[in-house]
Amino acid sequence: MTASTTAPAGAALNPLGLQNRPLAWKIGAVILGTVLLAAASYIEVPMFPVPVTLQTFAVALVGALYGWRLGGITISAWLIEGASGLPVLAGGAAGAHHFVGPTAGYLFAFPVAGMIMGWLAERGWTGQRVGLAFVAMLTANLVCLTVGAAWLTTLVGAEQAIVAGVMPFLLGAVLKSALGAMVLKLICGRMTRKGG
Repeated sequence: MTASTTAPAGAALNPLGLQNRPLAWKIGAVILGTVLLAAASYIEVPMFPVPVTLQTFAVALVGALYGWRLGGITISAWLIEGASGLPVLAGGAAGAHHFVGPTAGYLFAFPVAGMIMGWLAERGWTGQRVGLAFVAMLTANLVCLTVGAAWLTTLVGAEQAIVAGVMPFLLGAVLKSALGAMVLKLICGRMTRKGG
């Protein structure tokens, strides 16, 4: 019973069939994923101390579509690009100093959040079950906020970290999670129609 309920979700989850593709396809997927993450980083609403971007939306989407392993690799590759000086972080930011400043906790949370999303999606928390997809997306967003706030606590104290590093982003987390669940539903619906 478990195998029959998880297999269809896994098939819909992985429209690119990346697990069964040659290494060159996987490398191409990583490159494409880092481009998506970089593009999402340029869409932002300025706030202090951390801007609101579509990064967490893209992180969760990459995790859902790539699975936890390749998703984690892709998100880590994007962060390495940013640390190396490529302008791929929020608003075109770049450099290793972002990994020790106020944004460090959020940045280090991204691969973890993407991997959690991928792990949940591999278990059917994807577009075929929109409610679960929303919860999975929201979980990924909340992981980013929690780890980010924990790091901010060391810089500005717990109260200020929650006020400045969590509260302003909660509505955005909910909206991005709803958008992510809808995108997954569209992708799963399209793949179901193609397969049928």
